[in-house]
Amino acid sequence: MPTYFKFTQGTESRVRPNDSSPLLGRFRAVPPRDQQFAASQVNRLDVAGGRGSVHVGYGALVIAGLEGHQDDDEDDDVSTEDLEGIPRLERLWQRWVVDLWVHPRQAAVKKIAEKWYTRYGLLVFLPAILTVGWCSLPFPQYPLPPGQVDQNPSDVHSKAPGHGNARVQVNFWFFIFVYYGLYSLTALIWITKVFNLYSLNWWPQSLGFPLTFTLIAILSVTVPIPIYYYDQTRFLTVHNTSWISWTFIIMALPVTIAVLILRNNERHLGLRNSLSETQRIFTASWWTNDVDTLSRRERRRGNRSTDPFSGDDVRVSRVSRLRSFRQRWLPASFVRFIWFCVALYIGLMAYVLGEAYAEIYLRTLPHDSFETLVYVYGWVVTVHLLDALTGFVLGIREGERVGSYPLSWVFKLYFMLTYQTYVRALYARLRSPGQFIMLQIFSSTGLVVITPIMMTTVFHKILTILGLSTLSYGTYQKLQTRNVFIRFLAENASMACFLGSILVLHYGANKDVYPYFAFDDESEDYDFDRTFYLSTVTWGCELIASLVVRGLIRVIFGVDVGLEGKMDLAVWPELLPTCVVVILHVLQNMLFSIIRLQFRA
Repeated sequence: MPTYFKFTQGTESRVRPNDSSPLLGRFRAVPPRDQQFAASQVNRLDVAGGRGSVHVGYGALVIAGLEGHQDDDEDDDVSTEDLEGIPRLERLWQRWVVDLWVHPRQAAVKKIAEKWYTRYGLLVFLPAILTVGWCSLPFPQYPLPPGQVDQNPSDVHSKAPGHGNARVQVNFWFFIFVYYGLYSLTALIWITKVFNLYSLNWWPQSLGFPLTFTLIAILSVTVPIPIYYYDQTRFLTVHNTSWISWTFIIMALPVTIAVLILRNNERHLGLRNSLSETQRIFTASWWTNDVDTLSRRERRRGNRSTDPFSGDDVRVSRVSRLRSFRQRWLPASFVRFIWFCVALYIGLMAYVLGEAYAEIYLRTLPHDSFETLVYVYGWVVTVHLLDALTGFVLGIREGERVGSYPLSWVFKLYFMLTYQTYVRALYARLRSPGQFIMLQIFSSTGLVVITPIMMTTVFHKILTILGLSTLSYGTYQKLQTRNVFIRFLAENASMACFLGSILVLHYGANKDVYPYFAFDDESEDYDFDRTFYLSTVTWGCELIASLVVRGLIRVIFGVDVGLEGKMDLAVWPELLPTCVVVILHVLQNMLFSIIRLQFRA
């Protein structure tokens, strides 16, 4: 058990004790030295395998059970006792819905994470299946009026969008209440799950979550209705970017509500409710001189100068007090929340930028191999820069801006998926096997060769010397291993969704709604059979490359990538539902960006 305070017997008799060292009865409470707390959980290298794992303390107990499988029976017994006397249907609902998705229990998530087929079944194939099912919902379709090419007359002679010309008109009400309704619902659940990881409720307590969530969901589908009915604004409804921008606003509403709630509760003020001197005994304010917790009497008195009749000392003391007040105006918790909002904003902006980037590429088709390579790796650089900026904002250590390892996990998955999904959509516009081979060579080489090099001590020392990393080598190695696991999830989920979606959209009822996957224009060089089979071969190559790099990491560094991912899911059970929702949302983004909308008037 860690030592929080060192207790030494006091020596003062009748002398007034110093505030910097308060007395608790016969003993003095002295906090440990700063050096003892300087190494946070992610920097302790002598636990859980001695390799800098973040799983210490609370997490180490879970890892011991994961590695030894000693507490499985105990967990099952506890679950059975808790569910005795409950009908079978309610018991299944509790075990497979509540304990995994609503209020994740560590025992339930650990049981899922231990088996590779359940772990990857939920994280890879479940969101892919849900996305394919969502895009395959048959739209009510109507033939285009004779001679009409686009709903906006001013755009008749303009170049067709990158995802193809409209072939049919679709029913607006089905789109807004079913197709877009499910899409915006997933986006709201994603934001809510991210707030859950942050341990903050974004909804007003007086309204509660169900009512607030329902009102925003209703708002997301009702505001576009008058825009559709008004002739001067109807052209906005045929542009995918307009719907994505509206979704951006809907996803930003919970963040705005959370900011307003905190301001209404005066959480942004450093001087709110003062603590009594008795309460201050049990806080760090005795030793840090935290003005947030000073009593009103001390706050009024302030810091007196040594000579109360000296004018110079009075002026200096007053300036010092004002400077101290300015420095402590925003509490650390509110500053941390602002950083969290910045990370969310960057993530949402990447969502809009990805749509614009893909549209620019598709409007300038066809491309040769060099242009395709420039597009792909231009997008790679953009996503990695945004990912690095978000990683800096979030941090992984306490006191480091947001300082949340689970949030950095989720946002790393979000950006990795954002990159992968747009690359998958690009596969449908590759004209030759040579373009597939070139992309795969660069991708596999980067994974198999560069990843182990980046995990070496030499590379870590170079980053440290250049000031690009302040992490210990153990922590840095842990993050690199985590990134390999996240890349494995992103690659397989995006490819499974891509192959499934082109099958159901090419042969299904929505073929004319998604002309991007029709592959029936004889003037184009794109072929469905070539795209499907070469994409399948590419998926196989990616699986082989992932297995090779996992083997190299295990042989060279003695690290099991799968075990590290399993440990993360077990220590932070909220990661499982959050990751599934994030994957589902990003996969929906890929398909929503290429649907061709033209509504029946």
